[in-house]
Amino acid sequence: MHVHEAVTSRRSTRAFLPNPVPAETIRRVLSLAARAPSGGNLQPWHIDVLAGEPLDALKALMQQRLEAGVQETPAYDIYPPALPSPWRDRRFQVAEAMYARLGIPRDDKAARRRWLANNYAFFGAPMALFCSVDRRMGPPQWSDCGMYLQTVMLLLREEGLDSCPQECWARYPETIGRTLQLPPERILFTGMSIGWADPAHPVNALETDRAPLDETVCFRGV
Repeated sequence: MHVHEAVTSRRSTRAFLPNPVPAETIRRVLSLAARAPSGGNLQPWHIDVLAGEPLDALKALMQQRLEAGVQETPAYDIYPPALPSPWRDRRFQVAEAMYARLGIPRDDKAARRRWLANNYAFFGAPMALFCSVDRRMGPPQWSDCGMYLQTVMLLLREEGLDSCPQECWARYPETIGRTLQLPPERILFTGMSIGWADPAHPVNALETDRAPLDETVCFRGV
């Protein structure tokens, strides 16, 4: 697979087949992903991978938490407060496009909440990944983690696998911290669902838009 094919075929997959991901495959992907760049070669990411019984236990625990209405203080603001345009518009547009694929109208709040709960079951994926980082690290090192995770997702595509990065897990830092036995000096950044996309599920037909090149890039002397 060429790099551009991995880039253009990557999707935030939200419905997975139950087929397990071979241990040797994820080990190969994460070994290669460690070649991702980081300032000063700090390699600030810390990764936890769950599958099988540990993953099933977390899914069951999260179902209990959601049914009981348990909420935790988020690890950080996933989006800036009072998000302005054009970023607010892009977020709204992708949400509406997704719910349209699912046939869930805007006024059916209960159905939307039920769908959002699928995040915490990893959309049925057979494998989950969590990324955490030392609290002493700053924005440059968080950026390094993003480059690492993008590398992971592209390498997964090369293996024929799909993924969904999920910052929603930052809303349950205590639960995940206990589950992964994270030391207090480490903060949870994000989770990720990993597996094979269910080709029959309508949500996986969603292809998100991208802003025109001239809207986000300024060329000088080019």
